[in-house]
Amino acid sequence: MKVAILHDYLNQFGGAERVLMALLEIFPKADLYTLLYDDNKTFGFFRENLKKTSFLDIPLVRKKHRAFIPLMPFAAKALRLKNNYDLVISSTAGYAKGIPTGSACHISYCHSPLRYAWEIDYLKNLRFSPWPLHKDVLHPVAKWLRNWDKEAAKGVNLFIANSKYIADKIRSYYGRDSQVVYPPVDTAVFYPTKTSGKKEYYLMAGRLLYYKGFDLGIKAFNFLKKPLKVVGVGPEARKLKLIADQKYIEFAPFLSDEELREVYNSAKALIFPQIEDFGLVAAEAQACGLPVIAYNQGGSREIVEHKTTGILFNEHQSVPAIVAAVREFEANHFDRKFIARRAKRFSKEVFKKEIREIVRNAGYEI
Repeated sequence: MKVAILHDYLNQFGGAERVLMALLEIFPKADLYTLLYDDNKTFGFFRENLKKTSFLDIPLVRKKHRAFIPLMPFAAKALRLKNNYDLVISSTAGYAKGIPTGSACHISYCHSPLRYAWEIDYLKNLRFSPWPLHKDVLHPVAKWLRNWDKEAAKGVNLFIANSKYIADKIRSYYGRDSQVVYPPVDTAVFYPTKTSGKKEYYLMAGRLLYYKGFDLGIKAFNFLKKPLKVVGVGPEARKLKLIADQKYIEFAPFLSDEELREVYNSAKALIFPQIEDFGLVAAEAQACGLPVIAYNQGGSREIVEHKTTGILFNEHQSVPAIVAAVREFEANHFDRKFIARRAKRFSKEVFKKEIREIVRNAGYEI
């Protein structure tokens, strides 16, 4: 069976790329197609499978890809698969599902419908453009992207959603049903360890992007005068360091998985104030037994069980809400061994089993 896997772009490494790695473990001989590819930013993980990239795959676009959002649909449409494949699987939050797949069965693992099309705040707040974008420009761009996204969805035979939250969006935006398969946590890497000493610091981790609420967490811990470790790199790093009180806030760059495991195990709780499609960082933290303090929206509510594996706060994303949630957390007790056991439902083994079942039910033997 000839298999191709499509991915939006590989100029960064995050949760979607961990899903892609797990898919390639299921289909190790699959050809990989993506709009952009940066070997250094993806640590060479995908080098052997890479078959072809798009006409946009040049250094400028790889570095500033958000400035070229309106061109991505054209790049997807122009990217031609080199073989006649039996099965095509797209791992996508937008563009890869629009790559023409011919007569192949197209199964799309949807991290999210195209955010820039459906959530105008993404375009308003996104710091991608060297020129200011007026609302008279934003709305037509978003409308055009919505139309393209709906048309691209018609080329998908079967949708897999990465959470119930995203399954609802697929139904609302595309009028399609989907099966939910949660992204994989590598529980061979992320697990509880015996760490000595008292848990002293709280933790925020992930790519330092505006929508992830790192600024809210930092301001909350400036106010609380409690230690917070911020792990990650990204375009907001400089701004975040300017607002952080250095007596309480510590920044750490990109860590290896093994180093991150120890950070999870040594922390008191993960602060997770953003709305995520799923929230792989939160699931990894829970696999290590770490309680999570999260905003009760998006995929977080499918990961965190209130007052059992963490705290879910219902107020708006704000500094006072995080402060109150931290105080509520400190007034409760959490069993870290139980938290780790509950997180096994997000294991890579479960992910692989469910993907294989879906492929077999579609009529393909692995």
